[in-house]
Amino acid sequence: MKKQVKANPGDYINIRTTKENIEGTLLESHEPDIFLLKLKSGYNIGIKKEDIYDIRVIRKSKPEESSEKEKAAELKSKKELPNIAMIMTGGTISSRLDPLTGGVKWLTSPADFFKFYPELFGIANIKKLEIPFMIASENMSSREWKKIAKVAAELLNDPEIKGIIITHGTDTLHYTASALSFFLKNLNKPVILTYSQRSTDRASSDASLNLQCAAQAAVSDIAEVMLVGHASTNDDFCYAMQGTKVRKMHSSRRDAFKCINSKPIAKIFPGRIEILSQYNKRNNSKVKLNAVFEDKVALVKFHPGMNPDIIDYYAKNCRGIVIEMTGLGHLATKEAYYNLLPKLKQAIKRGLVICAAPQTLYGWLDPYVYSPGRELLKAGINKGKNA
Repeated sequence: MKKQVKANPGDYINIRTTKENIEGTLLESHEPDIFLLKLKSGYNIGIKKEDIYDIRVIRKSKPEESSEKEKAAELKSKKELPNIAMIMTGGTISSRLDPLTGGVKWLTSPADFFKFYPELFGIANIKKLEIPFMIASENMSSREWKKIAKVAAELLNDPEIKGIIITHGTDTLHYTASALSFFLKNLNKPVILTYSQRSTDRASSDASLNLQCAAQAAVSDIAEVMLVGHASTNDDFCYAMQGTKVRKMHSSRRDAFKCINSKPIAKIFPGRIEILSQYNKRNNSKVKLNAVFEDKVALVKFHPGMNPDIIDYYAKNCRGIVIEMTGLGHLATKEAYYNLLPKLKQAIKRGLVICAAPQTLYGWLDPYVYSPGRELLKAGINKGKNA
């Protein structure tokens, strides 16, 4: 380096090499010979110190300030707007850049969260805010699903609340959506799960549109558990998708979630909803919580040459198995060297519940078409419902 300049993690700097000028936020680097930068695009790059000709600090980082006024900030309220509730659980939508690591960290207060999303307050009042936990969605299990369901049931039975938004990480969002669909009986109001693939500090963040559309869905008359998010990579509208019919289909695109074997319930634009399919309507029922879940269930994907002894392992350690089968619902049977039928029959006789599911994302099971499928039904395997 020609010139030594004191720059700290969080500073926005310009690095001049022999080939180019690069601007970005300086991150903490664990390699002493590397400068780590977060670019405006959101990607991180490393630059060898030996290649750097000059460094210029464009903007110093500001220490985080959390005033007492911010901590005590009340949620904005307008008498003419409907009241909704929000349950925050973590995920990218509840996070922002941490300049020390280059990753993201949780927004720790309601004031922090809502200052990023002021558009919400033009659609509804956030009357109640609940934070049962803040964790990444891959760390969730049925334990967290039950907590969300319990909080949601109480809010849904509050006459002042018109609907609920649940903010959540994307990786297992479709699992939570499905679980809540079964846990919340006699649903009377909208339950909307939403997300963002990109954090609030990025210009391409999808959080704002998703939240606006989620709020629009929460005040609608659609009494369903729905996942609301970008319909395409553009910032134009979102889809509202039934909680039991949706799946994450891309690791990073903003329109990561798609309906499987069904249509979206609605297109949602900021300010209006266009209904696409049938739905249950808002009603005066009292929501009942039925948060029952059996964790000792295995999800097994059948593959060619699968050893039948695998069934013995699950029979000893589980109460049930869901087997993803090929085609219309097939496994290796009598013609195969590794015939699974004898082990399956033994396990079912001992009380193990075995259910069939398709490996294909689209389509359904019809084991009556071919004789191997009929053999599996005779053995006692439960056929999953058609889509």
